[in-house]
Formats: sequence, C-alpha cells, structure tokens
Amino acid sequence: MNTPMQLRSTFVSVVAWLFIILSGFSSLIALAQNLMLHLAFPLDKMKEQAASQYAQNIPAFARFMVGHFDWFFAAFLLVSLITLIISIGLLKRRNWARLAFISLMIAGILWNIAGIIIQQSIMADMPLPANAPAEYRAQAETMHTIITALSVVFAGGAIVLFAWITWKLRSPAIAAEFRPEHPAAQEV
Repeated sequence: MNTPMQLRSTFVSVVAWLFIILSGFSSLIALAQNLMLHLAFPLDKMKEQAASQYAQNIPAFARFMVGHFDWFFAAFLLVSLITLIISIGLLKRRNWARLAFISLMIAGILWNIAGIIIQQSIMADMPLPANAPAEYRAQAETMHTIITALSVVFAGGAIVLFAWITWKLRSPAIAAEFRPEHPAAQEV
C-alpha cells in the first residue's frame, strides 16, 4: 500500500523546500535591514533630500525610492514572510498555498517585466554632463548596454522559471495532490 509520502511528487517538495530556505533567509536579511534602517539611518533627512530642489535632476522613480526607502524594505520583509508561509503550506499540500504560490509566481513574472521597464526608464533619464567627453559618453553607453543585456538575461531566466513552476502547479496530476481526499494531502 502506498503511504502519503510515496504519493507526493518530488517537484512540489523540492520547490517548497527551496522556497522555504530562500524565503527564510530573505526574511532574516529583511528583518536585519529594517532594524538597521530604522536604528542607524536618518530617514527624515533622506526624505527631505529626496524632495529638495537638488534632487530634481534625479529620475522620478529613483527620487520616489529614496523618499520612501522604508516602504521598500518593509515590503521586502512582508513579501519574504508571506512567501515563507505559503511555501510551508505548499509543502503540507494545502490547496490555498498552491493557488497563492501560483499567484506569487505570476506576480514575480510581472515584477521582473516591470523591473526591466523601470530600469530602462531610470537609465534613459540619467543625465550626462553636457561637457562630457565623447570617450566618457561611449563608456556610459557600453555600460548601459551591458547592464541591460545582463538584466534581460536574468529577468528572462526568472520569468521562464516562474512560468514553468506555475504551469507545473496547475497540471492535473499536481493539483490532485492538493485535494483533501488525496492521500498526499493527509498528514503523515
């Protein structure tokens, strides 16, 4: 007779454990970042500088990030903790966790696409000094091209990985493991 552990797919277990480990570490890092940010950095001064007239030459999104630094670190902590909870639920074969994990993967795909667009927007808005030598401009263009290529490769890899995980978690065989009557969904 098959035990519930024998009926559990390796794919779900590996994905769940990988994300438990990654989100566990990222939660600890994010917690440390938030503590350090609130204890060691003058957030009020950073927000004032982001709103000052001197910051008007900085791209709008970069200015927004500097002005709301604390929000980004808090959001990173929140996403890390949510991912940890969802990953544990995925390991326990909870259907709500499977659906939430699929949503998380889709959000990751959209985040990577948005990240490339935002990065290009920021880099396009970065001013070069008007009197910059041609050699400096050529180096800046080369750097922009390399950064763009690497970003597209890494984002493309993440998008493909997240799409594949989503596709696998939606497959009928995997979805069946998350039904309450399926032995894999039973506590061992």
